[in-house]
Amino acid sequence: MIYTNGAQTPMIEAVGLQKRYGETLAVKGVELAIYPGEIVGFLGPNGAGKTTTIKMLIGLLRPSEGSARIGGFDVQREPLKAKALLGYVPDQPYLPEKLTAREYIRFMAGLYQLDQKAAAQRGEELLRLFGLEERGDELLGGYSHGMRQKAALTGALLHNPRAFFLDEPTVGLDPRSARLIKDILRNVSDRGTSVFMSTHILEIAERMCDRVFIINQGAIIAAGTLEELRAGGDGSLEDIFLSLTGGSEEAAIAEALV
Repeated sequence: MIYTNGAQTPMIEAVGLQKRYGETLAVKGVELAIYPGEIVGFLGPNGAGKTTTIKMLIGLLRPSEGSARIGGFDVQREPLKAKALLGYVPDQPYLPEKLTAREYIRFMAGLYQLDQKAAAQRGEELLRLFGLEERGDELLGGYSHGMRQKAALTGALLHNPRAFFLDEPTVGLDPRSARLIKDILRNVSDRGTSVFMSTHILEIAERMCDRVFIINQGAIIAAGTLEELRAGGDGSLEDIFLSLTGGSEEAAIAEALV
């Protein structure tokens, strides 16, 4: 693992990120730094601000205040340089349904101005890795949810991103596919890519992530390794999460009703 806290320039950085919708402050001054080779989990209840924060980090949303940088490039001021370094897979990836997987690979290679021959070779490697090689000439519109997720991952990994963002990457996947994605993310991080993923599956975060950030009501309320978050205790990540976000009361009520 390449991650060495403080010894390198962060690959992903947020400074005072805020997003306001009218009178509502949806994201409240988020600060974070993620280093090469790290897998970082981004946790929070529904509506806590996870997706909004990710969209500001990758340049899909303009922050009301603050800034985001990828590889040292400001996402708003130098968007092409910043976005050339990142890959992004949303929880419900949009794919052009009238393209085949191989046509989609060529399309993504054109967007990132990759050498077509090298991109085609890497695309075939990714299709084979995800078990899509024999389905590569079928239209994406006919793919199942799991296949679409794998095709989106293929497109996002085609240019070897240095910062990789995923929003609920294993939602709707069968256990084998979820395990494959987890193995790929660890492999990607071992090669120096920063991985930043939001997930509701705390077991995945506990097993995979080098650090976690917990956001609630638009603000980061905890950050660190599992050991740091425990602070001398023995609770699971689920226990810590519920305690910090107020979910422990609901859990106790649910247990009493059983």
